[in-house]
Amino acid sequence: MTLVRLNKPYGVLSQFTDRGTETARATLSDLIDLPGVYPAGRLDRDSEGLLLLTDDGRLQARIADPKFKLPKTYLVQVEGEPSEEALHRLRTGVVLKDGPTLPALAERIEAPDLWPRDPPIRYRANIPDCWIKLTIREGRNRQVRRMTAAVDHPTLRLVRWSIGDWSLADLPSGTWRVV
Repeated sequence: MTLVRLNKPYGVLSQFTDRGTETARATLSDLIDLPGVYPAGRLDRDSEGLLLLTDDGRLQARIADPKFKLPKTYLVQVEGEPSEEALHRLRTGVVLKDGPTLPALAERIEAPDLWPRDPPIRYRANIPDCWIKLTIREGRNRQVRRMTAAVDHPTLRLVRWSIGDWSLADLPSGTWRVV
């Protein structure tokens, strides 16, 4: 069994090919040359951070399937400065178009020491931003972005830091390591 930790950069698709588009976009094949491994879950093109890949179908299902409720922790730069009430709403679950979310762990954090993003996030001098750490146990489409928007703090930058016991610790952007 092979398990790989990948620090997926912004702008890379969580798949090995990009079929059906006129201009090819960056994919996992641009970063990793290890046959037989496949992503266990997804990370949107405009999100960064930990993506696990494996050649073990059972492990892949255990990591990706929401029924196992593996915690996923994100470092999220949001527009504005969330109040305690906004964080409380995240902690108790927010209602999205596809139904209520499970409660999340949510806390404000100091700006993490991360690699520069290319391209950088949009910066607006008259609108502050801050970072929160958000841990969820679901995996709906664009869930973290939709949750922060639901409490009136749109996501500017989204980095998945960990999945279960696996994290990005000492893994530079665009690199991978076999666990």
